[in-house]
Amino acid sequence: MMLSNDKITHMTHVVLKGLMDKGLIILKKDDGLLRREIKRTIMGELKIGEDIDEAVRRKLQSFSKKLVEGSPEWEVLYKKYYEEEEAKRGRR
Repeated sequence: MMLSNDKITHMTHVVLKGLMDKGLIILKKDDGLLRREIKRTIMGELKIGEDIDEAVRRKLQSFSKKLVEGSPEWEVLYKKYYEEEEAKRGRR
């Protein structure tokens, strides 16, 4: 995972506070359940991003012409294939 558990927990609190400050939600009970759901959603999205990254890297490594990671050509192709994978998974 790209973020530590502590950072995800912090993000969860920031998101919940933002929703409450903007009046988008009003909590009637303990916020624990909602925080857990926000955290689960964040972790799920991070996992999808990691899966897409792995798929794109495998695709780039399969080319007969070996690309140097970080080169302009690699970056352009990485972005292109990442966007394609996102679209396949309904993220775009």
